[in-house]
Amino acid sequence: MDTAVHPPLIIGAPERARALQSLLDAQGPEMDRRRELTPEVVDALVEQDLLRLLLPRSLGGQEIHLLDFCRTTEAVAWADASTGWFVNQSNVSSASAAAAMPPEAAAAIFDGPGAGLAWGAKHNNSNAIRVEGGYRLTGTWSFASGSRHTTWIGAHSAVQNPDGTPHIRHGRPDDRTFLFRRDQAKIVDDWYVLGLRGTGSDTYSVTDLFVPDAHAPARDAPEERRHAGPIYPINSSLLYATGFCGVALGLARRMLEIYIQIARGRHSRASANAMANNNAIQQQIGVLEARLSAARAFLHEAVCQAYDASAAGTLDLDQRMRLRLATTHGMNEATDVSIACYRGAGTMSILESAPFERRFRDAMSVSQHLQAMLPMIEMVGRHIIGVESAPQFV
Repeated sequence: MDTAVHPPLIIGAPERARALQSLLDAQGPEMDRRRELTPEVVDALVEQDLLRLLLPRSLGGQEIHLLDFCRTTEAVAWADASTGWFVNQSNVSSASAAAAMPPEAAAAIFDGPGAGLAWGAKHNNSNAIRVEGGYRLTGTWSFASGSRHTTWIGAHSAVQNPDGTPHIRHGRPDDRTFLFRRDQAKIVDDWYVLGLRGTGSDTYSVTDLFVPDAHAPARDAPEERRHAGPIYPINSSLLYATGFCGVALGLARRMLEIYIQIARGRHSRASANAMANNNAIQQQIGVLEARLSAARAFLHEAVCQAYDASAAGTLDLDQRMRLRLATTHGMNEATDVSIACYRGAGTMSILESAPFERRFRDAMSVSQHLQAMLPMIEMVGRHIIGVESAPQFV
């Protein structure tokens, strides 16, 4: 069992991610076709130890700085967005679950560099009945990104007493994540989507499955947190948002770089001037560079502020809101840049043989995630103004 504390890796996670870019470029179309990562890519992620980036060091993880984590998801997504999505999803899921589990149970599940974790989106149509020693879980969940490449998957559910009333713990309704082996679930191969096809985000279900207490962490409950590192007090939603914003920025950066290369060597039939000599295109590329760079800088600033405050034990709602604003704003800016590059490149953008088509579909799918929804920014605006409202996802 690989649970010993390991010496620091000589090469940082962003550099290890960049080392995979050529492979991801080459494998991208096949992963899109297969609707899952290829074995070569999964093996490379394991070899570069990119699935234990946020896991506690006591469990063989790296506990890297959150800024390095978002740089890593950005570097992976620059080459392939589905792989970047999986790297973020698996790392945050593993770390947030492990930090709230008994050490022995966490060590058994997160054993070795290939131990990823996947689960679907939370909803209110499941049942987790409190019984002696654990829970009886029934439900169906969707969007289990990367679940075809993990041994363990999880599911989120509120907990009920045997009489159907809400189970109360820590003075509030009990809400938990339940971990079980993938072979204990019924998997539905239904991931037929516009973009991010390589994530293989299938639907799965369990019926009256017993899950022991040790495998049912309350991930964001401070009363059950067992690791003191600065990553873990930052709630899981903000950790996901940080990594997904990195994915969106990396994808947009790649599309902008491709657009610039096209502009340097192409003459559009719709214009009297070569693209490189077209004042409108010159201005557009300058503005797109500014927007993307500004969004990235805001993200990095907010990430460092939140991480440093968490390390000092002073992370407050203002800093959480700022990170929420930076991540949601960054995802939307990246989406706008991606759309502008796709449209600016002209007819060639639609060709499957050209470098835009798959990445544009990926960018549009990234833009539809909860983390990118504009009501998140409305919530931050209410907080800034001082309008009373219940904070969510911070």
